Amino acid sequence: MFDLVSFIKTIGYLGVFGVVFAESGLLVGFFLPGDSLLFTAGFLASRHFLDIYLLMGLTFLGAVIGDSTGYWFGKKVGPKIFTKEDSLFFRKENVQKAEAFFRKYGSKTIILARFVPVVRTFVPVLAGVGTMPYRQFLIYNLIGGALWGIGLPLSGYYLGNVIPNIDRYLLPIIALIIFLSISPSFFHLWKNRKAKSSNPSGSDN
Repeated sequence: MFDLVSFIKTIGYLGVFGVVFAESGLLVGFFLPGDSLLFTAGFLASRHFLDIYLLMGLTFLGAVIGDSTGYWFGKKVGPKIFTKEDSLFFRKENVQKAEAFFRKYGSKTIILARFVPVVRTFVPVLAGVGTMPYRQFLIYNLIGGALWGIGLPLSGYYLGNVIPNIDRYLLPIIALIIFLSISPSFFHLWKNRKAKSSNPSGSDN
């Protein structure tokens, strides 16, 4: 498993901020380990490698500024995002996945997508492409940024303080976080395939 502890110790506060910003606001950031990184950073704060208040402030700002960057990128690029060809860092299926998420949950997607890897990278862009006013987007962005950017580090910090010898269980906890974060995507994929297999002609009849 990728050594997040050493990685975070190496990149420091600005590095953590950069990862959160990139995953939230840059299309190339979809592969970054946001959930597990935030939790592990909070755990390191419980061990006094980082200051929890500074950490939460930076991760919150990174999440909010990142999503806003994605929104304005969508505003500028517009529908072209749907016709962009696949490349090393871009897959149309990721946009389609985020679009389906948006159709299902509406404006709440801005909050819920924070906890779904890949989807959280593309949802702000789609919000900018669509008709959602920025003021409305910003409200959901702030709520989602607080729940994700503050909530996950705080969870790692809290568990690091209350569970004796949590260092022994850190890898299984991170693995569980990764599993929980990617399971909605796999469930959505399985559901789509099941729907297609039950209706191979694509007809509603």
